[in-house]
Amino acid sequence: MKILSIESSCDESAVAVFDSEIGILESLIHSQIDLHALYGGVVPDLASSEHLKKLPFLIEKISKSQCLAEIDKICATCGPGLPNCLAVGVSCAAALALELKKPLFGVNHLRGHAYSPFISVHANSPRDFEKNLSSLLPHLGLTVSGGNTILFEIDENRRLNTIAETVDDAAGEALDKGAKLLGMPYPGAPLLEKATQGGKVDKSLFPYGQNRKIETDPNFSFSGLKTSLRYHLQKLTPSEIQQTLPDICASYQFAVIEQLRRRTEFFAKTRQYASIGISGGVSNNALFAETFERLAKRNRAKFLVADKAYRGDNAAMIAFAAFFSPSGCCNSEKSTLKINPSWQI
Repeated sequence: MKILSIESSCDESAVAVFDSEIGILESLIHSQIDLHALYGGVVPDLASSEHLKKLPFLIEKISKSQCLAEIDKICATCGPGLPNCLAVGVSCAAALALELKKPLFGVNHLRGHAYSPFISVHANSPRDFEKNLSSLLPHLGLTVSGGNTILFEIDENRRLNTIAETVDDAAGEALDKGAKLLGMPYPGAPLLEKATQGGKVDKSLFPYGQNRKIETDPNFSFSGLKTSLRYHLQKLTPSEIQQTLPDICASYQFAVIEQLRRRTEFFAKTRQYASIGISGGVSNNALFAETFERLAKRNRAKFLVADKAYRGDNAAMIAFAAFFSPSGCCNSEKSTLKINPSWQI
């Protein structure tokens, strides 16, 4: 089966082609980070305008390769995401479906992230994927990106169930907003991570949810963490902030990751998971990945993390999600799809 996919939920325009017998054949991405950095964050109207410019170019580039031959179906991200951005991608996919006379399907963006750690499992041996996958289920996964923090499990029948999610800011937002409070430009999370070098962690400096009982309140919350950073900075002079910046950044980053770890490990101990994985843009954070690799080892589970190429928003994970869980896709009628900006995982 060969699937062409389009992703345009936020500020990446992406097109990919996946072959179930080979793996990812093409994965093209146009990032808008430099554009939105001028405004300190994503500007929805600019994002949708960029999608209008770049998606046709990316589709044309793929059409000049041999990847479009024998396409079986076309899919696009229907949600969650920015409404105007989703609409552009869905419209492009619908036009392609009409032109190529192929069925059209809608994919949940969050499920794309959730399944992305299994892309490399498939790529290592497409022929043995079903057997290898069965040895990795049940799976405990954590998707952490700029806008989402979701803990979930995938059972032996590939059913995905949400266990916990954020009730306010996502972990990625907490890192970006923390960096902004420290005067770092957008996107700030990678800069904050870099600033932790040489810093000492003060575990008592910022809250990481240790006062909320996981048994009764399993969800994540990061808005209080951001507020505590603001109050801490107000007590310091600019000179003191500069002198203690590595310590502040290391302590703040620890508080974000420690809440993720504590709540994930609580559920990891409730049953024997064959694998534990992380996905989403925040999985690029080295401490986050190292912490969860140790967590998986302690719980005698295989550690899975999405390849770097598939951690941010991309179309390859959307195509793979359509292959991994066809029942999780929404079918189109007459080559049309409805967007769902608040679509839950």
